Amino acid sequence: MGQSIVVNQAEFEQAVLQPSFEQPVLVDFFATWCGPCQLLKPMLEKLAQEYDFTLAKVDIDANPELAKAFKVEGVPDVRIVSQGQVQEGFVGVLPEPQLRELLAGLGLQSSLEQDLAAFEAAQASGDKTEIYPALATLLTRYPNNGQILLKAAQVYLVQGDDALASQYLDLIDPSDRATADQADGIRSLLTLRQSLTDLGDSDLDVAYGAAGQAALKGDFAAALEGFLGVVERDRSYRSDAGRKAMLTVFKLLGDSNPLTLTYRKRLMQALY
Repeated sequence: MGQSIVVNQAEFEQAVLQPSFEQPVLVDFFATWCGPCQLLKPMLEKLAQEYDFTLAKVDIDANPELAKAFKVEGVPDVRIVSQGQVQEGFVGVLPEPQLRELLAGLGLQSSLEQDLAAFEAAQASGDKTEIYPALATLLTRYPNNGQILLKAAQVYLVQGDDALASQYLDLIDPSDRATADQADGIRSLLTLRQSLTDLGDSDLDVAYGAAGQAALKGDFAAALEGFLGVVERDRSYRSDAGRKAMLTVFKLLGDSNPLTLTYRKRLMQALY
């Protein structure tokens, strides 16, 4: 993983130019009064923890000669330094996906992506002796990452440890809407588990229960198919429980997930 440092004019050559022969350096020219700079700063610092590059932050008001030497006219202005050469980067604030594309273009690979791949491989194996160590690695290295906290909650949801799943959900930043929406989806699954305890033995109860168990195990394709079947057979079942359960799964998967897109369309067809 890389590092984030504050650099002044006297340190620039030693802290920026010389290390750039070993790894890329991103120089963030900023100002304390600059609103967009404050938006970009945490994104760059977060990425510096994942990728093998140095983030060098330069306050243009404290280092006007550096800003003048590199013709910085507006901030934030991010430059890329490699092999001792300062190159153009971007001016303004880029969304995180574009920042990741920029880093990928520099040949950098995210340690988070590598660790996630190892965790997903462990999940695919179904071997708990691999899953839990891989999850522990993620939580240790990225303790505040919302996606990692979600994965931890999902693991313990599948294992039936609702209390621990809830603890990880409570650590997720509610201001991160995408992650918070998925967290709400998992909370709804926890509620769904409780609703499965009082089912009867009718055909609809059996179908709804099977779909619910599939959702709790993470088999969302089977869950959505089962819940849709309930909707098609009886919209009024348990106060529209089939449709509500599908909406819970949609929230968990996200709007762009192929399953969400497919089953949302099929749900609309079933309803109208």
